[in-house]
Amino acid sequence: MNIRQNKIKHKLSNGEIATAVMTPMPITADLIEYMGPYGFDGVWIETEHAAIDFAEIPDMTRAADLWNMTSIVRLNLNLPGVIYRTLDVGAQAIVMPHVDTKLQAEEVVKGAKFHPLGARGNYTSRQGIGVENFAQKANDETMIVVLIEDIVAVNNLNEILEVDHIDVFYVAPGDLAQSMGLLGQANHPEVLKTVDNALIQIQDAGRIAGTLVNDNNVESYLEKGVKFVTTSIAPWLEKGAKDFLEACNK
Repeated sequence: MNIRQNKIKHKLSNGEIATAVMTPMPITADLIEYMGPYGFDGVWIETEHAAIDFAEIPDMTRAADLWNMTSIVRLNLNLPGVIYRTLDVGAQAIVMPHVDTKLQAEEVVKGAKFHPLGARGNYTSRQGIGVENFAQKANDETMIVVLIEDIVAVNNLNEILEVDHIDVFYVAPGDLAQSMGLLGQANHPEVLKTVDNALIQIQDAGRIAGTLVNDNNVESYLEKGVKFVTTSIAPWLEKGAKDFLEACNK
């Protein structure tokens, strides 16, 4: 028996664009299953800011597996046990926030990959049940995303980009704006310029760039070479609600 393929990891390795959907509220397995037919390549499971317990992740990843969506879990701590426990309960990808130095990036890889690439705790995850040579196959299929979301990370980007086995270097505008003294101004010209320069730097180093997009800017970022894009369903819900209520109140 083989391990489940990581859809996004394979698309990115083939030079294709990969998409993932996010929600403004804590996601559930039922919601992931409901969104399955939409056609996204992956689903973003938020544990940095949302109250999701480790015990909830297995069912969420099962729902993603049903629709061949990569299950992507954003963590809240760059600790080995947190990283590999998340993978052990079924996540196919982890996202590490606030990776500001080369050493921090190396620690993410160390926790997510088995020997000889790292030092992940030796255990068979939910994704590895019945899989022969699981550790090697897990190293091949596990996806790592690091968030470049502080100005210090931008300043250290050349060194961070030297770290192998990271699949996506994702530039996050919200926290980046805050770190630049522009809280709540992700669309400030200086923030947008910093984001663009970081994306160029990532691609010039031969690495894969990712970022948050919406309906208005997704084409622009794809034209800039970004391969991994995520978006929230919140604007669609808001627009649909407004359009419906306006129609009712005419």
